[in-house]
Amino acid sequence: MEFDFKEKASSSSDEEEVVIHPRPASSKKPISGGGSAGGATHGPGVCQTSNMHELLECPVCTHSMFPPIHQCQNGHTLCSSCKARVHNRCPTCRQELGDIRCLALEKVAESLDMPCKYASLGCPDIFPYFSKPKHEIQCSYRPFCCPYAGSDCSVTGNIAKLVAHLRDDHRVDMHTGSTFNHRYVKSNPRDVENATWMLTVFNCFGEYFCLHFEAFLLGQAPVYMAFIRFMGDENEAKTYSYSLEVGASGRRMIWEGTPRSIRDSHRKVRDSHDGLIIQRNMALFFSGGDRKELKLRVTGRIWKEHQSQESGACIPNLFN
Repeated sequence: MEFDFKEKASSSSDEEEVVIHPRPASSKKPISGGGSAGGATHGPGVCQTSNMHELLECPVCTHSMFPPIHQCQNGHTLCSSCKARVHNRCPTCRQELGDIRCLALEKVAESLDMPCKYASLGCPDIFPYFSKPKHEIQCSYRPFCCPYAGSDCSVTGNIAKLVAHLRDDHRVDMHTGSTFNHRYVKSNPRDVENATWMLTVFNCFGEYFCLHFEAFLLGQAPVYMAFIRFMGDENEAKTYSYSLEVGASGRRMIWEGTPRSIRDSHRKVRDSHDGLIIQRNMALFFSGGDRKELKLRVTGRIWKEHQSQESGACIPNLFN
């Protein structure tokens, strides 16, 4: 079946407002630079008390604090990132902050083992407090960002949530199957240097794939680019391959590659030129007619690579 796709169409104060988030009744108490951590227990193993989590939570951004942890003369703490935001005033008592480090709380943090912040999403791992952020940046259980390229969308979630979001909120084209035959249309292609066509999502092999098509300037040359991203992690994406083809009048351009994970942003994939790139004059030639209107047919397929146990070679599986 052939589808046609058309292009888609403060405060008055000089100081930044700092919001202090409320805490429950068991909220952390002030800590002096040379004292103990409010009587909270610590040591090997995972901290099980909410008090310990509250002690290490910045009252401004509510993120976990890491050295240097700052405090005011009254013992109220906050993270180094927020210290600059509050103009050297304690957000709790409004006293001047100065350059006092809360060494006691930093020592407490060194002794802690804590679960990944994505534990509720399935991550079972435990880490020393200071190693936790490095893991969380690459944690395979962390939420995915919305792959929609037509606007700045801040929605995150698992794949099932994002598929429903793309379908219901962005109204993208949803198709089942591993082959496709699309025609991208633009009435005045020479007047447009940057354009994004509607995203298409394919469901095949029990997974979801995103087909992107857009126009942009590559240096000074106007080009069109098509590429596919996999809705999952990179190690899963590498088990699939895809091809894209355009052609007319006995001439063809074919691209074969591996889909990139949606962990890589749409812009990162585009700027790496990892896809089928067609110069505008060639695209208009493939469109036929008087070459004044873009009517570019893009066909393609997706297949799963099977690893041969004997040779280690990848054998394509062309059946959905």
